[in-house]
Amino acid sequence: MKQDIRLLEKNDLIEYFKTMGESKFRADQVSEWLWKKGAHSFEEMTNLSKALRTKLEEAFVIRPIVADIIQRSTDGTIKTRFRLHDGHLIESVLIPVPEQDRYTVCISCQVGCSLTCSFCATGQMKRIRNLDAPEIFDQVLLVNRQCMETYKHPITNVVYMGMGEPLLAYKPVYDSIGLLTSDNGMGMAPRRITVSTAGIAKMIKKMADDGLKTNLAISLHAADDFKRNQIMPINEQNNLNILTEALQYFQKNTKDNKITFEYIAFRDFNDDQEDAENLLRLCRKIPNVKVNIIEYNKVDGVELEKSEESKVDNIARFLNRNGIAVTVRRSRGKDIDAACGQLANK
Repeated sequence: MKQDIRLLEKNDLIEYFKTMGESKFRADQVSEWLWKKGAHSFEEMTNLSKALRTKLEEAFVIRPIVADIIQRSTDGTIKTRFRLHDGHLIESVLIPVPEQDRYTVCISCQVGCSLTCSFCATGQMKRIRNLDAPEIFDQVLLVNRQCMETYKHPITNVVYMGMGEPLLAYKPVYDSIGLLTSDNGMGMAPRRITVSTAGIAKMIKKMADDGLKTNLAISLHAADDFKRNQIMPINEQNNLNILTEALQYFQKNTKDNKITFEYIAFRDFNDDQEDAENLLRLCRKIPNVKVNIIEYNKVDGVELEKSEESKVDNIARFLNRNGIAVTVRRSRGKDIDAACGQLANK
C-alpha cells in the first residue's frame, strides 16, 4: 500500500527527492502545496513538471478527509461530519460570533473517546483510533474554506474540544499544532489555539516541557474529588491535587499561556454555594485562571439536567466578586446536536 505523503517528515521528503536526483527545493515546493495551499492531489501542484507529478502519484497517495454531512443550525453554527480514508467518521463544528469578529472551529482528535465522562455523548462511544496530524489539519483547512464561503471571514480560533481526548492523542495533536502555526502552514498564532483536556497531569507537564504556546482548557465540572469521581473516572488517577500541581508547573514553565476551567453546571449536583466556594478555592491556587460556566446540553440516556439560570448566575457573581474572571456560555448548535458534549456521529 502506498504511503500518504503527508505523513512523511520533511527530511524524509528531502531524501526521497535526493534519490531521484532532484533538488532539495522540490521538497519545499511539495510542502508548500500540502500545507500552505492545502492541495489534496498531485495534479494541483502545477509548478512541478508533469513527469514529476506522475512519479509522485506512483509512489505516494494523499488521503484527505471528505465532508459527508453538513448541518446548519438556526443560530448560524455549522456541524460537518467528515469521512476518513478508512470509512470512520468524525465531527467538527464552526461557531460564528460575527458581532465579536470571532469564528471558532471545534475539532476532533480521535474517532470516539477512551474516557467515559458520564455527561458526554462521545464518551458513550469506544475509541477506535487516533487521528493523524493531517486529518486534524484538514478539519481546520476545510472548515476555514466553509467559513470563507458562508461568512466571508477566515477562522479566528481553533479549539481541540471535539471528539476525543487531545492529550491521549498527543503526538498527532502536537504535530498538527505545528502545521497550523507554521509560516509554511496556516500561520495561525498559538494564542488563537486552545487544547482542552479532562486533566491528564503528566501530559500537561509534557506540554510545558515541549514549549507548546497554546492556551489550555481543563474540563473541570466539579471542584471536589468526590463529585468529580462520579462524573469523570479519569479523576481517580488524576485527582485535583495532582491536577493542580501539574497546572502550576504548566503555568510556571509557559509564563503567558492562559488556563481556563470549563465548568458545566448540573442541576442539584455542582451548582450550590458550597460548590462555588470549592471552585473559588481551587481557582486561587492557579494565578490568572479564567472560568467558563457552560450550559449543559442533554444527552440521550444521561440523567443529569442543566442547572437553573439563577444558580448559574449566582456562581458567576460569587466568583466575580472574589476576583475571578468568569464567562457564562450559552449553548450553540443544540438543534443539530453540535453543542458541547453532543458530538457522537448521531
